[in-house]
Amino acid sequence: MSSPTASPQVHAPELETVYRPRGRLDLRATLAPHRRGPGDPCTRLDENGGVWIALRTAGESPGVATLLLTPVSGEVRVRAWGSGASAALSTVPELLGEGDDWSDLDTSGHPLLADSARRNPGLRLTRSGRVLDALAPAVIEQRVTSVEAFRAWRILVTAYGELAPGPLGSGAVAHGRARPAFGHAPLRLPLTPEQWRRIPSWEWHRAGVDPGRSRTVLQAATVASGLERTLALGRGGDEVWRRLRTVNGVGVWTAAETAQRAHGDPDAVSFGDYHLAATIGWALVGEPIDDDALAELLEPWRGQRQRVVRLVLASGFRPPRRGPRMTIQDHRGY
Repeated sequence: MSSPTASPQVHAPELETVYRPRGRLDLRATLAPHRRGPGDPCTRLDENGGVWIALRTAGESPGVATLLLTPVSGEVRVRAWGSGASAALSTVPELLGEGDDWSDLDTSGHPLLADSARRNPGLRLTRSGRVLDALAPAVIEQRVTSVEAFRAWRILVTAYGELAPGPLGSGAVAHGRARPAFGHAPLRLPLTPEQWRRIPSWEWHRAGVDPGRSRTVLQAATVASGLERTLALGRGGDEVWRRLRTVNGVGVWTAAETAQRAHGDPDAVSFGDYHLAATIGWALVGEPIDDDALAELLEPWRGQRQRVVRLVLASGFRPPRRGPRMTIQDHRGY
């Protein structure tokens, strides 16, 4: 990355730089796992191909930040607002897949994988370095449809999250624009551990989150600092998984969803997902399979199984719809 430069202009970013990836980069496909539905209050797409992300920085430079990442002629223009702007810029390379090495992945034995790899050369595995921000929404997504989970995430973060710095958050409100750009509500920061712990039980209920899932988020918030220390162990692996699963209610699926986003784990597979095994089965062997068969099918790619899954999902393949869809549940009236 080039050296950041400060800008004194109103609404201009506090810091700005250019990230030059090694090879091609599909910005939106790489960052897609961080977006929790079209109404995500912490992440937004813009009309120029850019991605806005509100985040908190930790370590030696705690603060808050908004990043705007925009692809421009093979590079990524990065603008940052907030007290954590400098620290946020330092996370951009790994956020955009730097260090994610696909060179040893052999897709030659399967036409669909080989074709997807050829057509998606810019796909990378992201590493956000923010464990609780990945784990909390994953817990909310347990055992429910995406529609329900995204709604609950949006309700809770909108009600308890602070406005993000910059022109889509606090800057918009300061200038009298309740809906800053593209017709959306202001951008908000993900919740701190303390903010998660302060949510009353009835607000979880109103958001449609049952007591089991809310207890898991609260326990994760209580041990958040220990969870963040798993980042020092690298890009996933057995010890990362073991520590994530010490939180009561975090199973294989939730640990995988977290490690994929926070750690950039190239081998994390979301076993237990309602659709994944059947989708991968249809794509690679022409029939639906269960989790045991999925594990066997992916075994030749052990160490890179998440890359194989991402290639299947990026291929455009869609399995035939034969089974019932998962029913949307509404716990708010109980």
